[in-house]
Formats: sequence, structure tokens, C-alpha cells
Amino acid sequence: MRTHLAVALAVLGSTALAQNANPVPPAASVEKPTPEAIRSFWAYYFKGQGGGPALADAKLCLEIGKEGDAKNECVKEVPAEGVKAGTTVYLWQAYLLPQGENVEDMSMQVKLGDTVRETKDIKLKGESIRTRNWTGARLPKAGTWNLVLMRGDQTISTYTVKAL
Repeated sequence: MRTHLAVALAVLGSTALAQNANPVPPAASVEKPTPEAIRSFWAYYFKGQGGGPALADAKLCLEIGKEGDAKNECVKEVPAEGVKAGTTVYLWQAYLLPQGENVEDMSMQVKLGDTVRETKDIKLKGESIRTRNWTGARLPKAGTWNLVLMRGDQTISTYTVKAL
């Protein structure tokens, strides 16, 4: 079952959650998922209640789209060299959540080095096949910042950005 879910998420990651501003590529460039991947996706989405969120994509963003095909998408990623101190950075996330499932035990820790400077709650609702969230944090001073995505007391992933 987990293998099929991984395949389904890989299919989602390469199609519906593409890195450009338009999350769905033209039909001609989309690989058709296998029947097993489709069944796995359906099983998790329709009957996976209690399984929690499956993170499909996350990235550090400076701007979230407000309309059109880019609405709710990360339209401007944080550059590799970092940002100016005082900039607000968003941790943009996309999940597969079982239909109707609500998750209220997620958070984002904002750390300067290893010191937690702020914690922000994240709430997710399984209202569609793709649940997105973006949580912002202002980086008030120069240094290496870590945005840590957590569920309960477990770290899901960490994203690092330099403020100059």
C-alpha cells in the first residue's frame, strides 16, 4: 500500500504539483498514471481517514499567486543566495489529505540557528485532492534561518534560508 501511495504521490508531484506557476502541464506532456497508482490514490483519498497528511511539495517563497492559474501557488521562490534581513518568507506546502480529514497538530518553527524564535500553527482541511498552505515568517536580522515543518513533536522537514 505504501509503495502504491508513493507512486501516486510521485505522479502528483510530476503533474499536478509541477514547479512552475501553472501547476498542471499541458495534457501532451503528462504521463498517464498506472492503474495501481490510481487505485492507491483513490484508496488513500477516499478511505485513508486517520492517515494524516502526505507532503507532496514544499518550497520557500517570496510571493504567492492571487489570481488565475497561479492562484495559491508559489510564484516567486527564495533565491539561493538568500534574502535581505526584514524580508517575509513563506513556507509553501502542498499535501494529499484523506477526504474530510482535518489536521490541527502541525506547526512551523522559525529558528535562527538552533534557537526557536517563533512557532506558527498550521491547520489543514481535506476539502480537495490538493490541500495547500503557506505560512509566513519575517526574518528580522541577518543569519541562517531554519523553517521547520512539524507534526506534533516530530520534524517533517527543514528549510534553510540566509538573511543578509
